[in-house]
Amino acid sequence: MLKFDLQKPNDVAAFGRATIDLYANEIGPMEAARTFSKYVGGSPANTAVAMARLGLKVGYIGKVSDDQFGRFIVRYLDDQGVDTSHIETAASGIRSGVTMGEIKEGSCNCFMYRTDCADLHIDCAQLDESYIASHKLLLISGTSLSHSPAREAVFLAIAMAKRNGVVVAFDLDYRDGTWDNDDETSIYFTLAAQQADMVLGTREEFDKMEELFHPGNHDDDRSAHWLLEKGVSLVSIKQGKKGSHLYTAEGRTMGGIYPTKVLKSFGAGDSYSGSFNNALIRGKSLEEALKYAAAAASITITGHSCSDAMPTLDQVEEYMQTHEYQMPEA
Repeated sequence: MLKFDLQKPNDVAAFGRATIDLYANEIGPMEAARTFSKYVGGSPANTAVAMARLGLKVGYIGKVSDDQFGRFIVRYLDDQGVDTSHIETAASGIRSGVTMGEIKEGSCNCFMYRTDCADLHIDCAQLDESYIASHKLLLISGTSLSHSPAREAVFLAIAMAKRNGVVVAFDLDYRDGTWDNDDETSIYFTLAAQQADMVLGTREEFDKMEELFHPGNHDDDRSAHWLLEKGVSLVSIKQGKKGSHLYTAEGRTMGGIYPTKVLKSFGAGDSYSGSFNNALIRGKSLEEALKYAAAAASITITGHSCSDAMPTLDQVEEYMQTHEYQMPEA
């Protein structure tokens, strides 16, 4: 089971992409959209905001463009209570990534622009071991593994964390079209997952990771058993409306959902991760942590944005008291 060093002064350091989200205000195909709302996005940035709103002391290791978008990202995270002292500015001409969000009745799509973007320029020289060591948990995003130099920085950050008693959480965070090929995705996801203490992802993301090493496997039990044998302490495999499966050495724990009316599907996993991490750090049981995670995810998908839609702890607990928690069918 995971053990956090409660003597460390800070809770979570998030590592990776902090970017710009531009989401269409009009419901319908992107071709018909006329106006957009601007938010801070990127899975680790969204998760950092989620955890800060829940009351954790959160830091960030990132890199943004030296322009208005980069300054907007840093200012927003500052305003949310995230420590931005370890977000650096990329060289001139390197831009922060942008994600365009299309919201349609019954479906949503993202269009990501990440070629040579700023967060992929996080490098080994940027890492401050004492900063990483001051946190209970290091949260790594899988998109940082797609290209160098961020790829190498991920593995150095993991090594720094492990030799300083910091729990490592690896969120697979696969985004289609942001990798050069599927072989690289499978190899680098696997290398990082085997060094993590906690691995989180959707069934589809686990399929991407296992493509070379366990081709054809779509079974959660087999996926989890493989990682547990490698020394991972906790494996979370999310199934959307079907809830989630959580695995430790003690066995499997089923997670349910709080049904709700969905505006957009973006951000649910980040809200889930933030609330789940918060509950674990605060000493909640796995069953309780799954309820907190499900409630936070249900709240977030009713809002237009990801980062701005992350709930506070009071909002999550009120939601849990006023809505029905449903377990998936076995």
